[in-house]
Amino acid sequence: MLQIWRSFLLVAQILVSILSFTLVGLAQSQAIFMAAPLVVALLSVPLLGERVGWRRWLAIIVGLFGVLIVIDPLGEEFSLVTLVPVGCCFTFALYSLYTRLAGRYDAPEVSLFYTGVVGMVLTSLVGPFFWEEVPLADWGWLVALCFTGISGHYLLIRALVVTEAVTVQTITYLQLIYGSLFGVLVFGERLTVHMIAGALVVVGAGVFTIWREHALKKRQGASSTEASLVGR
Repeated sequence: MLQIWRSFLLVAQILVSILSFTLVGLAQSQAIFMAAPLVVALLSVPLLGERVGWRRWLAIIVGLFGVLIVIDPLGEEFSLVTLVPVGCCFTFALYSLYTRLAGRYDAPEVSLFYTGVVGMVLTSLVGPFFWEEVPLADWGWLVALCFTGISGHYLLIRALVVTEAVTVQTITYLQLIYGSLFGVLVFGERLTVHMIAGALVVVGAGVFTIWREHALKKRQGASSTEASLVGR
């Protein structure tokens, strides 16, 4: 049941992210998505029973404040649709947490299998009700979407094999830059001062949270190694 639930969350996150790009825009959505590692750290306490020190709690609070800056709820351009990427961010964080929880019991191949099967079933059930004829000019974009999706997942897996997860997580913040560039150059979106300032705060808090978690794990690993040597 856990595997089915986490797979459902991934499908929901993908659908909501597409809706977010349509309603809110690529650049602003990406800026809010960057808070996902902070939400993961926040929800890991009640869901996984993990401990979060005061430094990371402070980073989480600062990062969530950065999200408020991006949303700018008191601004004239604020709309309730801006909360859609916030919901997407929490959905992805829940998926990440339940994936971590599933990893305690099942191998990665099992999780990957359930992700594919559940995703295929859910989209097959929903797809026929929203099917539209695809114009010939859009087939190139669909092919590009499939290619980048497959290659992106493969490269992510390879990156996690050849380097540490903390490095991969930090580098993923580059997608904010790419997303903003595509939003401005391709879709004509406008970057506001609130979006830029809030994104910088979110990224800074996220990087600190990731680095702090890595430092604690490294310290615990060193302590375990030292204890085993003393035991000998």
